[in-house]
Amino acid sequence: MLSRRTLISTATASLATTLCAPAVIARGPATKPFYATPDDKHPIFPVGPDIVPLSHRKQVVPYANNLHPGAIVVDSRNRFLYVKIDPGRAMRYGVSVGKEGFGWSGHATIQRKIMWPKWTPPREMIERDPKLAKYANGMPGGPDNPLGARAMYLYKDGKDTLYRIHGANKPGSIGKSASSGCIRMLNEDVVEVFQAAVIGTDVCVLGHKG
Repeated sequence: MLSRRTLISTATASLATTLCAPAVIARGPATKPFYATPDDKHPIFPVGPDIVPLSHRKQVVPYANNLHPGAIVVDSRNRFLYVKIDPGRAMRYGVSVGKEGFGWSGHATIQRKIMWPKWTPPREMIERDPKLAKYANGMPGGPDNPLGARAMYLYKDGKDTLYRIHGANKPGSIGKSASSGCIRMLNEDVVEVFQAAVIGTDVCVLGHKG
C-alpha cells in the first residue's frame, strides 16, 4: 500500500505535468483551432497577445502559502487565477471577474465539471437585457456560448453559489472586471485547469478589496 506521502508526491507531480505543459500560443490569423480531448465536440481557438497582454497569459510564478497543491485562488483585484503547483510555485492565469457589485468572494469547492456546458441566463439578467429571453430554457454549448469550453461549478456548504469558473467567448475581456460575477478564463487555459481540478478542489475567491 502506498503511503500518504507517496500519494501526495505522485499527485503533485501529475498536477505539475498537467499545468506546466507548453501553452498553445497564437501567432496571428494563421493559428489553427485544436481539440483539447477526443471528446471535445467543438474546436478551441487560441488567442494571441494582441488580444490578451502577456501579463495575463499563463505563467509559473513564485507563490508561497499554506494551501495544498491543486488549490485555486482567484485574485479579483488584479484579475488573476492561481493554481498551486507545489509549496513555492503556482500557475497563474489571467481572468475576467465580476463588475463592481456583481462579484462574489469567499471559500467554495468545485462540485461539478461540465464540458461545453449549456448556459441559462438568470432571471435577473434577462430583466436587465430582454434580448436574452430567447435563452430562458438554455443556450446549447459551443464556441458562441458565454461559458466557453468548460465550466466548474462552485458550491459552498453543499449549496450551489451560482458562480462558475468557465471559459469565454469574449477573450478581450480577460484582465478586466467585465463579467456578471463568474470567473472567465481563456478557453485554452480553462481546459488545463478543468483537467487538473478534481471534485472537491478548494477555491478561494478574494474580493476586489483583497
